[in-house]
Formats: sequence, C-alpha cells, structure tokens
Amino acid sequence: MKALITGITGQDGSYLAEYLLSKGYEVHGIIRRASTFNTGRIDHIYTDPHNPEAKLFLHYGDLSDAGQLTNLIYNIQPNEVYNLAAQSHVRVSFDMPEYTGDITALGATRLLEAIRRSGIKTKFYQASSSEMFGASPPPQNEKTPFYPRSPYGAAKVYAYWVTVNYREAYGLFAANGILFNHESPRRGETFVTRKITRALANIVKGNQKKLYLGNLNAKRDWGFAPEYVEMMHLMLQQDEPDDYVVGTGESHTVREFVEIAFSYVGMEIEWKGSGVSERGILSSIKNHSMIDVLCSKVEKGDSKKNLKVGDVIIEIDPRYFRPTEVEYLQADIS
Repeated sequence: MKALITGITGQDGSYLAEYLLSKGYEVHGIIRRASTFNTGRIDHIYTDPHNPEAKLFLHYGDLSDAGQLTNLIYNIQPNEVYNLAAQSHVRVSFDMPEYTGDITALGATRLLEAIRRSGIKTKFYQASSSEMFGASPPPQNEKTPFYPRSPYGAAKVYAYWVTVNYREAYGLFAANGILFNHESPRRGETFVTRKITRALANIVKGNQKKLYLGNLNAKRDWGFAPEYVEMMHLMLQQDEPDDYVVGTGESHTVREFVEIAFSYVGMEIEWKGSGVSERGILSSIKNHSMIDVLCSKVEKGDSKKNLKVGDVIIEIDPRYFRPTEVEYLQADIS
C-alpha cells in the first residue's frame, strides 16, 4: 500500500507517517522547497532513498502548484491521499486571509482535481476542523451547521464542501475528518498549548518573566494527536466514504490549561482584574524540588530567586485576541 501525505512535516503528518510505516505502508510526503530543512519531526524515520529498505520518500511540491500535484499523483499512484497541509494558525489567518484561502481552501480543490485528472483509483482524506463550527452552540456533531468565525474556518468549510462535491459528482472515495483540537509534544510552539508549556519551562529556568495570552475563557475539546491520526486512517478503511467528527466530548478553558500546567511544577496561580487588565499572580510555590529538577541547567537555588510569591507571571496581550472569537467547542460523541 502507498500513501501520500501533504503536510507531512507537521504534527499530524509526522505521527501519521509513523503510524502508516508501522502498518507496512510505503509513505510519500510533499514538502515545500526552502533554504533550510523543516523536517525535524520526521528526521527519526527518514532514511536515504537509495537504501533498498527505504519506505519514506519526500517530494517537492506545494498546494498552490496544481501541475506538480497532478504529476505527483500520477507518478506515485498512491492508494490513499491524506491532505493535512494548510495555513493552520487561526489568528494568523486574519492577517493573511488571501493566502489562507489559496492554500487551505483552493489547495484541497487542486489536490482533488489532480486525483480526478490522473484517473487513478485512490482514497482521499481531507483534514477538516472544529473551527468550521465557530459560533454554533456546543456540543457539535456531523449534523451541526457550520458558522466559521475566521478566514481559516471559512477556508476549511470550503474545503469540506468541495470534498463532498467531488465524492458526489465524480464518485471519489473522499472523506472529511472534522477533528477537534489535538495536542502533543510536536505541536507548533505558536499554538496556545505549546506556548503555555514552553513559557512555563522558560519562566522556571529564569529565561522568561511572563506569559502573554489572549482569551483565557475560550473553551476547547483537547485530545491527543497520535490517537487522532489513527482515526484518519480508519476513515479510509470503511466500505463507503463519509464525514466524521473526532473529539473527546470534554471541554476545558485556556485558563484551566494554564492552571494545570503550572500546578505540575507546584506553582499556584491567583487571578486578579478582568478583561485586558487581568493578571495571573504566583500565589504559592509548593514544590521547590520539582522546579530544581526542571532547572538542571540552572544552579540550585537560582530558580527560587527568579520566582517569588506575588510576582505577576501572566498578562493579557490584546494582540492575541481574534476579531471574531470562537468561545466554545466540544465534540458530541453520543
């Protein structure tokens, strides 16, 4: 079996590549040409393509280049295609709406059209997103109306419906996976969960004074990325293509995530103020030994000098607010 993955260097793409290789697949990935490599998430599974046992192959391409996509589909002849590539940062999509639409929305069209024109028989997975639900009240399922609140969400809605259209118009095996937030150590550091954990480590080490965040009350359904990529594969193993929601059925605020993360190292946060004036104050340090362990590169005791009860370590930065917020996402798993 052969699989082609767009976005293979991302969080989901790297886990999916690992998973498919473990199942005996030959895996092909599309990467963009750049002056430096961005393959850190897959370096551990990549081998020289001249190696006769190589099972992972990388090809230059881009979702903006329809001709190259058609060439790759025709030459590789994949049994399964997973479209995970996108401009995937919601806040950035407000700053780059045209680019987001071109890659995230039209990119899916170009890939589907490449499959259709090549004439090969393959199965197609489109990485849809819970951001498509936007302002629709939770819990959200496959029948919930879409109400996107960002250029990213709107682009994903387009990609969703064009996938459905190619399924119905041309008989392609094309499935949408509407995945709610899913995290891992490979999550990009500009996303809020990794931003929090990275800042926590830097604050503990004395390399950073404060964590700056936007909407603390946004609620999200957070899962574990390696489990979610298994669902992607499972969708393409069904007898007939369909669209599926994947989530945990639980929702938590960004504020809760912050409190749990800081409590892991024995730090308790007290919140004061409201709106853009809200601050997170270090109210207690319950586990100095844990902090010292995490500060292995800092001389013992230095972390305690950098961290004092009463310090303001979290502040709100209005730049991180979206022009239109999505307040509450939670999968309906009933």
